[in-house]
Amino acid sequence: MAESHDVRGAPAGTERSSAPGFGPLPGNGEKTILPLALREVSYTAEGKLLLDALTFQLRAGLRTVLLGPNGAGKSLTLRLCHGLLAPGAGSLRWLGPGAADAPGRQAMVFQRPVLLRRTALANVSYALSLKGVPRPRRQALALEALAQTGLVGLAGRQARVLSAGEQQRLALARAWALRPEVLFLDEPTASLDPAASRAVEEIIAAIHAAGTKIVMTTHDLGQARRLADEVLFLHRGRLLEQTPADRFFNAPRSESARAFLAGELLR
Repeated sequence: MAESHDVRGAPAGTERSSAPGFGPLPGNGEKTILPLALREVSYTAEGKLLLDALTFQLRAGLRTVLLGPNGAGKSLTLRLCHGLLAPGAGSLRWLGPGAADAPGRQAMVFQRPVLLRRTALANVSYALSLKGVPRPRRQALALEALAQTGLVGLAGRQARVLSAGEQQRLALARAWALRPEVLFLDEPTASLDPAASRAVEEIIAAIHAAGTKIVMTTHDLGQARRLADEVLFLHRGRLLEQTPADRFFNAPRSESARAFLAGELLR
């Protein structure tokens, strides 16, 4: 499906619940796919080294935020983790006992979601249909996802006439309906006003509370402070820090991170 939202999700028929509304969850007969381990991962395009020997693990429970200046490789790293791109060197492996199911247990939402020329409800229902969810269950699940994201009143409206904030919430509803264990978010509020950004942040927090692992990029340091449990700081395609968020913002280890937090232009 050639869209800005990759509709990977849980296998049809999977019932999950851990908090009010949706949730992943390993624990009801499912085995976790996490952690995700990258070892010496590099990526080259048109002869230019864009990512250089990245080594880190993404663990369950923590909200992981990738930070760094423009061109640091944040979005590219997210796409590699999600499986949209293959590394040029190194290895990327899901290490959990459910690793074989990893392609269907993750989803990704991009900064500018591309929505189908259908209603909001039909956009979510279509994603469920691609996963083989039986037709009688699709509408209820889709309406539940819209309710969780504050869009149930817009279920019958054409998706492409929604505001930018509503469209991003719809993209989150479409992903959340699939019950991913891991949700990758690439600059999910970059083009939104403060009110719309706040609504999206609340949805992200709810998805996290329901048990989904959040991995996201953002250019907004205030948002990173609000949402991050740990920070991966990248610069020029290299990982300089993987640090608990409070430590990163109060006492970053690298000179580049200190300069970044001070608002300086990095070389």
